[in-house]
Amino acid sequence: MAPSKTLDTRWVRRYRSFFIIGSVILSIQVFLAIKFFPTDEDGEENAQEHRDLSGRGLNIEIINEDPNGGVSSRRFKENYLVGDDEDSPSNSNAVNGLYNRHKVPPDKPDLDGRISQGDKVPHRNGTSLRLEELDFVPACDIVTKEAISAIHRAKTQRCKRELVNITCLIQRGRLYPKQLTSSCPSQGLTAGKSLGCYEDKKTFRMLTGYFANLKLTNSPKHCMNILASNTPACNTLPKESAEPGEPRARIAFLLTLNGRALRQVRRLIRVLFHKDHFFFIHVDARQDYLYRELLLLEKTLPNVRLARQRFATIWGGSSLLQMLLASMGELLNLGWSWDFIINLSESDFPIKTNNQLGEFLTANKGRNFVKSHGREVQRFVQKQGLDKTFVECDAHMWRTGDRRLPWGVQMDGGSDWVALSRPFVTYLAGVNGTRDLLLQGLITVFRYTLLPAESFFHTLLRNSQFCTTYVDNNLHVTNWKRRLGCRCQYKHVVDWCGCSPNDFKMEDWPRLQGTEGRQLFFARKFEPIVNQAVIHQLEERLYGLYPPGLPNVASYWQSVYHHADLSPPPDDSLVTLTHSLLRLASKLLSSDTCSVTPSRLLEVTSYHHQDSYKGSLILYEVSVGGSSDVVILETWVRPQQLLWGLKMNGPVKTLKTLYVSSDYDQKEQVSRNNLQSLGPFSEPVLVFQLSEGPAGASAPSLNLTVLWVDPAGQLAEVSEVHVEDVSTVRDLLGDRLSTVATTLHLVNHPVYIVYLPCRFLHNGPAQSFVAPEGVDYERFMASAGEKLALRRKATANSKRFGVDLQKWIDSLTNR
Repeated sequence: MAPSKTLDTRWVRRYRSFFIIGSVILSIQVFLAIKFFPTDEDGEENAQEHRDLSGRGLNIEIINEDPNGGVSSRRFKENYLVGDDEDSPSNSNAVNGLYNRHKVPPDKPDLDGRISQGDKVPHRNGTSLRLEELDFVPACDIVTKEAISAIHRAKTQRCKRELVNITCLIQRGRLYPKQLTSSCPSQGLTAGKSLGCYEDKKTFRMLTGYFANLKLTNSPKHCMNILASNTPACNTLPKESAEPGEPRARIAFLLTLNGRALRQVRRLIRVLFHKDHFFFIHVDARQDYLYRELLLLEKTLPNVRLARQRFATIWGGSSLLQMLLASMGELLNLGWSWDFIINLSESDFPIKTNNQLGEFLTANKGRNFVKSHGREVQRFVQKQGLDKTFVECDAHMWRTGDRRLPWGVQMDGGSDWVALSRPFVTYLAGVNGTRDLLLQGLITVFRYTLLPAESFFHTLLRNSQFCTTYVDNNLHVTNWKRRLGCRCQYKHVVDWCGCSPNDFKMEDWPRLQGTEGRQLFFARKFEPIVNQAVIHQLEERLYGLYPPGLPNVASYWQSVYHHADLSPPPDDSLVTLTHSLLRLASKLLSSDTCSVTPSRLLEVTSYHHQDSYKGSLILYEVSVGGSSDVVILETWVRPQQLLWGLKMNGPVKTLKTLYVSSDYDQKEQVSRNNLQSLGPFSEPVLVFQLSEGPAGASAPSLNLTVLWVDPAGQLAEVSEVHVEDVSTVRDLLGDRLSTVATTLHLVNHPVYIVYLPCRFLHNGPAQSFVAPEGVDYERFMASAGEKLALRRKATANSKRFGVDLQKWIDSLTNR
């Protein structure tokens, strides 16, 4: 045994260092495991982080779901190739990219100047609420940075108080229901019952788009909640024809109107009118003109009624859903016998006849027509902002933070243009005045939701006893042009980026023709003030040609001011300019023997012919010859182009249109201020258009520098622009520039092109524009002596008032 013992000792001595190193490593591993092993409390915190990320307790892994790119390429197509009958892009927060999401309000950029992308809102942060700005004591300690930002930005104390109260309810878990119960028939399926074993791969999911990482929260109940909330449901297919002897469906059109397009509203009612149909009209609470004029229809048409409970709705606001629910309740109480409600706006127009619509709905009585998003549910929730809380006050939708949607229901949505059956609308209003827990819970959730009308009806249909009546078709075709309609143009009313469809024009006629064989009956948007020819052609296709020689078929009039309107308040620059014009017109009509004195401005109407602005009609009262008799006159006016071209050679000669205006619509690329009235609070834009070149020639290209000069003769702003499109209309002013310029200089390097006097009513900015080093703009400016004289003149003009101010304004108008 001695040799064996000697051998063991020798072996231990030889490998002793390895034993020591291994023991140390093992000890360190054991220590780290004990130190960092998660406790139950840690697990709950981590689980909460997962819930905060997605809104449903999920850490959704969809970006890298398919390493080969199969799924991601399909999703890329979904984002940018929009179907004609989809309304979902209007809500997409992904404007510039597939997963481009604004996680903080638009006024809070990152350090590099861009909007924050995809950062999870923490529960606590270094930002604190400025209590000195509040005239009340908050009921809790506000800790979410988005809520604090919203409270600071809110203008009124009433709005600040509402934001604080809602945030406190959310932090205490007392606002939203945690669980709702679907009443959709389960068709024999039992919760928790095993369905067997199925092969599933991470590279190709059985339920594509619903892969979740539940390392810390996995349980059978959790998985069932996920499937119940995300599993796509089957849709009911509409019938093609009705049964023989089926009574014709009667339709109640719910018209939700805004703006001043009275002539187009009457045209819409006329083309849809039928003795078996009804029209319930809600006019925005701020639109006095449209409400006053449409009230006259009630006296002559027994199937037309205007809503007396009116709401002031905003884009994406919860007030829109409140308005729809209130209007539907009023419709039920009118005693009208109808089978369907179809909501339309002044921008809708039928693309099939009344008979075709009636026959289709007769065959599908009891069904409900809504348009779904067509995406995976969780992805739609994130892109739509359903996992965020939004509060509407001060005519703004404030984002106050993340939220967790209730379990037990399947979220759905897409378009807020719907056709709903009477039984479902009756359920919405509540049986005997009461609403079940599902309906009450969803109303609470969607009261604090962005674009709630685009998801509320869909979600309620999916989860109620009416789930078998769901038809994935809202009967609409929408004109989507994402390049123009997705420019975050609603950031002034909502803490989110969204899209809006474009107006149909004659160039879009093939898209309308393509709906002939499809179950689509309405199209949007149409604006006769932008393009009336396409509406005229569509109406003639449906109901035949107008009689030859019918006057004013190609003409359109739209009121822009009426003296009886209290809301919205009139534009001060428009009123000032039109009063000046009627004073000048009265002088032209006066003579030595007969004086004409203007007494009151009545109305200003914009006149268009063949889709071209022809001028504005000013209606006003005058007294003649000093008598008390009042005469009503109408004067037709149109802005003059005060433009001097110095060098119009080369590419510059393609410049077709050039003028300064305001109220620029980026989506439609037009200025809504046709009379070009500008005042101290206007935001001036330079609108220009290039003429088309010869057939086959390359598109014109132009580099321009725009110099804005204030009334004192100093340089106020410089804008650089590159033009390549023949129909380009651009806003050239920087954000910091208000109405300051009196003249505009256009330069095509190195040649001076155009001098354009703008005559804005303002005395200029406090500081002049500082040109970059090496750039000399002084050669286009006035001399030092001229600047001094202009500065003195501008100062004197800014102190004018009363009759002296009127005379000065008249001198500008009469140039």
